[in-house]
Amino acid sequence: MNNFQPKTLFIGKNLIYLPSCHSTNDIAAEKIQKEPVFDGTLVITSDQTAGRGQRGNGWEALPGQNITMSVILKPGFLNVSSQFNLNIAVSLGVNEFLTKYAVDGLSIKWPNDIYIGNRKLGGILIENTLSGSRLSYSIIGIGLNINQLNFNNDKAISLRLATRHDEFDLDYLVEELCICLEKYYLQLKNGQAANQKKQYLQNLYRYQEPHYFSKNGSKFMGKIVDIANSGQLMLEVEGEIQYFDFKEVAFV
Repeated sequence: MNNFQPKTLFIGKNLIYLPSCHSTNDIAAEKIQKEPVFDGTLVITSDQTAGRGQRGNGWEALPGQNITMSVILKPGFLNVSSQFNLNIAVSLGVNEFLTKYAVDGLSIKWPNDIYIGNRKLGGILIENTLSGSRLSYSIIGIGLNINQLNFNNDKAISLRLATRHDEFDLDYLVEELCICLEKYYLQLKNGQAANQKKQYLQNLYRYQEPHYFSKNGSKFMGKIVDIANSGQLMLEVEGEIQYFDFKEVAFV
């Protein structure tokens, strides 16, 4: 990544590149604990050996074929109660980046997965550090399947498989991704949370569609009708609105 120069104000301007590491989120957290870190610092690796997802699931990514990165932000303007707004902004940034490649069936699966049709292209894992009632640091972990052609999980897909494109230039894609992330982050900072939530719902996987969900091993039919300010999923179940936390309910 010697020529990495994103056309941004701050995201990606300070780069920490590691040929291999266990988790870019963990490396970012270690940096924050040891020393002051620039806002927008990008931690990226070609080989993440222990990436993890929202539910603690492992992330299957072959070396040198995908985007595995974390961005360190300082969103002190956000209250703890509105921290899911950051998830929305980041998801929209990733979504817009991918729409540049004319991907049909692209959607955001609550809370932070990126889907094409019914197959997972990537995921986002945000870990926040609090200072009183405000966010002091946020580590934005992003994993996107880009050039990988074979997966053990048949529900996984890559950008290359979806578009039938030749091999993508990963450095260029990361530069473009940084631009999109910064755009939506600055919108959020400038008071556009309500508009972003509308956009998030418009791009939400299975929004307003009856679908099966599971909770504690029990399957039920529900329909996503909204996302609460806390980030909880709001489902209409048998005519009643019910609220679910991140790990409380799963799509079937």
